[in-house]
Amino acid sequence: MNETTWASEPVLGFDTETTGVSTANDRIVTAAVVLRLPGRRTEVQTWLINPGVEIPAAATAVHGISTQHAVEFGAAPVTALAEIAATLAEHLRAGIPVVAYNASFDLQLLDAELARYGLPTLPKRLGHSVAPVLDPLVLDRWQDRYRKGKRTLGDLVRHYGVATQGDLHAADVDVLTTLDVLEALARKYPALAAASLAELHQAQIEAHRAWAENFNQWRQSQGFDGPGANPNWPV
Repeated sequence: MNETTWASEPVLGFDTETTGVSTANDRIVTAAVVLRLPGRRTEVQTWLINPGVEIPAAATAVHGISTQHAVEFGAAPVTALAEIAATLAEHLRAGIPVVAYNASFDLQLLDAELARYGLPTLPKRLGHSVAPVLDPLVLDRWQDRYRKGKRTLGDLVRHYGVATQGDLHAADVDVLTTLDVLEALARKYPALAAASLAELHQAQIEAHRAWAENFNQWRQSQGFDGPGANPNWPV
């Protein structure tokens, strides 16, 4: 890769583990922010949060954090959320992209949590929409749109031959793995690495909208109820 591209510059990975899958109503239980520097050096920050609500057994089965553990060892949400948002905003202001797998979920949930506690959302902290963002899920769908099968993080790990650094569904492991998947995407599709961050961000907005519209048309043709996929990305 050309040394002057974003692919050889710092990137900031972000992931959360939560009480559920509703960005409006669920809570963050753990979060990780990983700054990857040139030479693959990393600076890792993690948070364990007492979400203030019961953690469902199904969520605990995914990430391993029980309500009791979160209450005993977790930070107060208002403190942790402010730290997470400040870290993301600081790096975004410096032009460092946030990298998140299925970024819409984590960023929308974070903003909902910030608003819940009367804290400024990321757009309010930045004074503009959240950008630049790189989402390996959106990039993979865009570049290999006709590949069949699921596209979970685990699926992309296997497809691109990425070695995980532990069990997935721990926020820090998921971030490191997501960053590795992004590297694999940039190697396989050199045009991604050659594009500017602004170009990639806009392309992902358009690619996600096209995917969501096609997906929702398919859902309608199959008679499925419900709102379907949100065409807006990342928030």
